[in-house]
Amino acid sequence: CLNNIGDASSLIRATIGILITTIASKGELQMWPELLPQLCNLLNSEDYNTCEGAFGALQKICEDSAELLDSDALNRPLNVMIPKFLQFFKHCSPKIRSHAIACVNQFIMERAQALMDNIDTFIEHLFALAVDEDPEVRKNVCRALVMLLEVRIDRLIPHMHSIIQYMLERTQDSDENVALEACEFWLTLAEQPICKEVLSSPLVQLIPILVKGMKYSEIDIILLKGDVEEDEAIPDSEQDIKPRFHKSRTVTLQHEEERLQDEEDGEDEDDDDDTLSDWNLRKCSAAALDVLANVFRDELLPHLLPLLKGLLFHPEWVIKESGILVLGAIAEGCMQGMVPYLPELIPHLIQCLSDKKALVRSIACWTLSRYAHWVVSQPPDMYLKPLMTELLKRILDSNKRVQEAACSAFATLEEEACTELVPYLSFILDTLVFAFGKYQHKNLLILYDAIGTLADSVGHHLNQPEYIQKLMPPLIQKWNELKDEDKDLFPLLECLSSVATALQSGFLPYCEPVYQRCVTLVQKTLAQAMMYSQHPDQYEAPDKDFMIVALDLLSGLAEGLGCHVEQLVARSNIMTLLFQCMQDTMPEVRQSSFALLGDLTKACFMHVKPCIAEFMPILGTNLNPEFISVCNNATWAIGEICMQMGAEMQPYVQMVLNNLVEIINRPNTPKTLLENTAITIGRLGYVCPQEVAPMLQQFIRPWCTSLRNIRDNEEKDSAFRGICMMIGVNPGGVVQVNKL
Repeated sequence: CLNNIGDASSLIRATIGILITTIASKGELQMWPELLPQLCNLLNSEDYNTCEGAFGALQKICEDSAELLDSDALNRPLNVMIPKFLQFFKHCSPKIRSHAIACVNQFIMERAQALMDNIDTFIEHLFALAVDEDPEVRKNVCRALVMLLEVRIDRLIPHMHSIIQYMLERTQDSDENVALEACEFWLTLAEQPICKEVLSSPLVQLIPILVKGMKYSEIDIILLKGDVEEDEAIPDSEQDIKPRFHKSRTVTLQHEEERLQDEEDGEDEDDDDDTLSDWNLRKCSAAALDVLANVFRDELLPHLLPLLKGLLFHPEWVIKESGILVLGAIAEGCMQGMVPYLPELIPHLIQCLSDKKALVRSIACWTLSRYAHWVVSQPPDMYLKPLMTELLKRILDSNKRVQEAACSAFATLEEEACTELVPYLSFILDTLVFAFGKYQHKNLLILYDAIGTLADSVGHHLNQPEYIQKLMPPLIQKWNELKDEDKDLFPLLECLSSVATALQSGFLPYCEPVYQRCVTLVQKTLAQAMMYSQHPDQYEAPDKDFMIVALDLLSGLAEGLGCHVEQLVARSNIMTLLFQCMQDTMPEVRQSSFALLGDLTKACFMHVKPCIAEFMPILGTNLNPEFISVCNNATWAIGEICMQMGAEMQPYVQMVLNNLVEIINRPNTPKTLLENTAITIGRLGYVCPQEVAPMLQQFIRPWCTSLRNIRDNEEKDSAFRGICMMIGVNPGGVVQVNKL
């Protein structure tokens, strides 16, 4: 291999490099001790090809084996390699300069000791290459500075003014790859405590640069087929469809004041061109503006508003589109400062939903969804009704990208508007059901989500014969079309789970086949898991998501149908299956199992009661806060079981009480888990006050703190009654706390 590393053909050199790296990465670096010294010696060759070939191989080894190179296993070769690489930063060949920086860059995030020992020389050399004529060199310099910002900001602070000026230039580099690397700098800087201090002055220069970067490039438009306006009849290719991951059911309590913003709000930064999955300058610029808006809040607006008007009303669609994206990107951070302008801007954006360019229509959907909270806070006729009317038209757009953006935006609007949508349900359902016959594969999956979110948002208001008649036939038709092993079942099952919970008794005519199929899915998955564990060479591991989604739909049925689910449970072996699922190695399976156990306990306890002696020890061992959601659902299920068991809970109190008290006193425990733990301790005390009261002093203070913001409901009521009963048994437990 090494003899041919200097071959005249760059292709052969690269192939040899890959061969060497493959051998090295298979753990053979220890078996080939002379490899690294030989490659480092070849760097000194007068022959360019040999030097470049050796560097190419070293760069690949550094990429694949960075950790190993910084370990004692190889006698810390980096002590020699890093100073060697630094010498080549000044080489006359740009290709070799680029290799040298790329090699060192692999060790920044690792904080390799050999690099930390040479950090000042490294930074000095980077500055010397800052205006290199080669774009690849400039790109690697930018990449190095971005990583150093994360791991050695102390070394950059003295030079921060110059670095910021440099990055402002590079973010406008004529080479888009360089500009993209430089743009990452602003994203990383926004995470640093010094951001506000160092960026306050340059902000006036930075904002127009980021805004300019948010415009679609010509290549973006080609890749996105931006000139194709109508494509609804073209089937999706399978690679268009991203893998979906089911989010298992977690039981939560309602608070006095619900959060204004969804916790996962931050991840939809640039949903408009999702299918252009490569991270590009547009996406990076938008993400940077978003995080900077969250840092500077309304202080950002004086630099932005003068630009925004020119963009939003620009005759060129590409520029207008970028203005709408800017408006969406700042929505979260600058909401307060934007409020005075929204009465004028929202109608303009609603108008943009009818723009002749599909890419303008789709970005308008996304940006409007970012302001949905404000729209819903105004009188409905002013903005909600016109927005909803136009979004529903866009759900039936002839362009697939617009359909997708409109469907996602409508789901966000549903979450914000909740029961405000009830007067328009008939109109909404007509549109969503019509979309069933119109959508290709990918958007169908998003449509399920919009329907599920609608059901979650309007709840029992959906339980009207007229609405059920519209909604259920297309859902059941899809349900019948899909095979048990089709992954499209995931979003459909999730959707049906929400619908079943909302429809309550209205779901009764459809419940039997749905229930049966869920039980079959659980059974099949468990059987496959058993065969795989016994003969892993003959069978494939099952996809347990099928089982998780099925368990969650069974929970939805139990919650929605209440006591009506009893006959279905009686005619199935669900309790036996549940016993197995509760002991599964996969946390998400256990999480969904405990949610179902709690719902079945509420709906038909007569079928759960015979299993309690077997179930309680499993619940006790799952009170482990290392698995937050599993622990949360197990805790909630125990509380529900208490209320059904009454005094018969007494033999099981000691199995769970110590763990619950430990959890409620644990620092940094998520609020949801603390609340469910407090409810369950209260309920245990309600049914077995003599057993729980002696521990009152150990949990009363965090107990009160956890439940003070919970809305008054049945669960809170029973927990407080339990506390009162325990105080009756052990008044000293509360008196002692007051003295502390």
